[in-house]
Order: sequence, then structure tokens, then C-alpha cells
Amino acid sequence: MVLQLVGEVRALKAQLAKDSTNSSKPPSSDPPGVERPKAPPSGRKPGGQPGHKGHRRELIPVEEVDERHDLKPERCGGCQGALRGEDAEPVRRQVVELPAMKALVTEYRLHALCCRRCGTTTRAELPKDVPRLGFGARLCAMVALLSGKCRLSKRTTQALLKDGFGVDVGLGSISNIEREMSRSIAPSVEVARAYVRGSPVVHPDETSWRESRRTAWLWTAATPAVTVFRINRSRSGDVARELLGPSFDGVAVSDRFTGYNWLPVERRQLCWAHLRRDFKEMVDRDDKGSWVGEALLGRIRPMFRWWRQMRDGEITHARFQLRMRAVERHVRSDLVLGSISTSPKTAGTCAELRRLEPALWTFVRQPGVEPTNNCAERAIRPAVLWRKGSFGTHCEFGSRFVERILTVVATLKQQRRNAIDFLIAALQAYRTGKKSPSLLPAARGGERLRPIRVITMARSG
Repeated sequence: MVLQLVGEVRALKAQLAKDSTNSSKPPSSDPPGVERPKAPPSGRKPGGQPGHKGHRRELIPVEEVDERHDLKPERCGGCQGALRGEDAEPVRRQVVELPAMKALVTEYRLHALCCRRCGTTTRAELPKDVPRLGFGARLCAMVALLSGKCRLSKRTTQALLKDGFGVDVGLGSISNIEREMSRSIAPSVEVARAYVRGSPVVHPDETSWRESRRTAWLWTAATPAVTVFRINRSRSGDVARELLGPSFDGVAVSDRFTGYNWLPVERRQLCWAHLRRDFKEMVDRDDKGSWVGEALLGRIRPMFRWWRQMRDGEITHARFQLRMRAVERHVRSDLVLGSISTSPKTAGTCAELRRLEPALWTFVRQPGVEPTNNCAERAIRPAVLWRKGSFGTHCEFGSRFVERILTVVATLKQQRRNAIDFLIAALQAYRTGKKSPSLLPAARGGERLRPIRVITMARSG
């Protein structure tokens, strides 16, 4: 009885000790006093370093300036004599200002005329390119962008349109605009999803969502050029299979979530940032398995340093592989000993990692694969902030809009393309029955690029 109570107390203490450093809890949930790992001091002063290229606002070319004023001194600052002539290279100072904004309203007057021959009255019809909702493509694109990129609520969007542009838009009209925008970008999003399914390296992840006041899940799959999102009521492997494609033959970089276990272990890379938190949790449990966590943390400390050196071109990939041989051997030995530990949780984690061991070292074998899933973590962060502010969506149509607009915004940001221009083009194409613009990265001459294997690597943690 005493041993049972001691075990329960230890389990409760371990639960209370969980924070962002040893679990998947976000840093915002950490109680006071939690010390996060800090990078060692570099010894450099804060701010821009010597040799750093500054970022300044570039001057607009002279031919694109709306107004120009040439200011010349009339008298000499020394002898007060009159001055004449021209300065070949005057100092240029530019002031940028927003014009007073007022929406452009176009009225279409539909006349009805009576036929003198048969007496039938016929009323004129709106041209096909005139929106039936009464809102132009730019205004609708702005509404979608305020939600999908700026994460504004419908009421805040309504107030901004009124105060900034003098446009009265009802809350119901905002929902209708979002629904039409969702339909207009749907074809582009489907093409983007197909692109991701054919990519050689994909970073999937998922986070909780709310739909109709019920628990749902927002999934993401990130690649270097295209990132897609999907909201589903399920967190099962079937959703992951649909997101990546049943015939996915690339490498998926993810955490240890069982929803990805349908993938062959050789085509997975487990996130070492998550694993490092698992090892620290072993240490923080302060039981007979804590030594395993301490040993594993010590093994991987040089790993990230070597990987960054390889990423930055300081060492070759072959040299990196050679250095990692000892790390792989020692980690394998620690996991074998940890799997027979008297600490049940430590033993269970080590046993699972032994089963998934090939997925620990895919980034060592295959160039272009990262050791962490930071790519997906960064992609899903704006969606998490949106969820915290909006509490999710109220219906399936809302979920479709969220996943599609997030896909558009994230992908265009990766490609450094203008989001509002894309949304305007998509809506105009939808209203006129033309082909939707593409979210895929374009090569020269309009040729579409195939998925690439070289990816931007991010620092762990």
C-alpha cells in the first residue's frame, strides 16, 4: 500500500513538473520560475555587427514620385550673397503618405423596357463580370486578408472598413465574402496539395482546433515553397494519409505521433527537438531512469553543432556522417539499457525509439532532411494565434475558408509574392469562369518547377 502511494505521489509530481522544456506544452503555459535553455553568451554587443548589411527603406525612383519640390538656398550661409545655379546631385528626402481613402462606388441602372410589338417588359441584366454581392474584387480580397493574415475578427474588420474606407459592410456580408473567396481559391489550394504530396521532404504537424464548439484538428504539411493546411474532426492516421497522399514516397519529418506510423520507418525523420524534451522529461522525473535521459542529452549536444556546421558549409556531408557514427552507436546502447529500466515510462519511451531507430538518423543518411520539425512548427504558429483569438470556426464553411486562406497566405509568403494581388486574380477568375492562378513556384518562361530537394534548414529548438 505504501509503495502504491509513493508511486502515485511520484506520478503527480512528474505531472506538475511538466513545462515547455520537457513536454509539448507551449511556453506561454509555463509557470513563474521556469528556466528555458539559454544560448551561451557570444561576447558581442547588441545590435548590428561589423560588416552587417543594413536594411534601409529604399528611395522610390524619381519617375515614380507623385510630387517633387526642388528646394534651393537663396543666399550664401557665409557671406549672405545671392546664389544661382543647379546642383547635379541634390540630397533626396522622401515623405510617404497615405491618401484620404474613399471607396469607389459604381452604380449599374437596370432599365426595363416594354416591347411595342408584343407588350413584353424586359429588364437589362448585369454584365457577367459585375459581382452579384455588390463588392468588388479588391474589397473582397482585403476582407479575406484581414482575416487570414492579420487575424482580425469580423467585427474588427467591419470597423476598419468603416473607419478607413467609409464602407458599410454587415457581418453577414463579411461571411458571404469569405465564402465566395473560399470557393475562388479552392482550385489553387487543391493543386498546392497535390504538389506537397509529390514533394521529396514534407514537414507535417497538427494542433487542436474548434469547429461548431467541438474538438477538431488543424493539420499542416510544409515544404520549402508550398505549405498547406487542413481542418478535420479526426486526429487519426487516415487524415495524415490523406494530407500526404496514400502513395507518398518522400520523407516526413514529424514528432512521434502514432498517426504517422503507417509510413515506413525508413521514410520518417523524428524531430530531435521533441526528443530532447522527452530526454529532459526522463531527467526531471527523478527516478531510476533519470540517468538514461542525462546520458542521451549528453550524446546529442555535439550533434546539433556538427549539423549546423554541415548546413553552413563548414564541413562536408561525408565528414558529418563520419562524426555521427559514434553518436549513433552510443545512443543505440543507451536506448537498449533504457528499455530494461525499472522506470516504466523511461523503458516505454526507449523501447519505442528502438523500434523507430532508423527514423532517428534519416537526416544523416539523406541530404536535405532536417533533424527537427521547426519548419512545420513555424508554419502552424499563425493558425494557433488565430485560434486563440477566434476560438475556432462555427461551421464547415468557416473551416474550409480558414484552411484555404492559411494555405494561400503561408505559401505566398514563402515565395515572396503579393497576397492581395493573388486573391484579386483568383476572385476575378472565379467570377468570369477563367482558370485560377497557381500557388506553385514558377520557373522562367512560365514553366512550373518540380519539387526540389534542397531545403532551408532551421536551428533546432
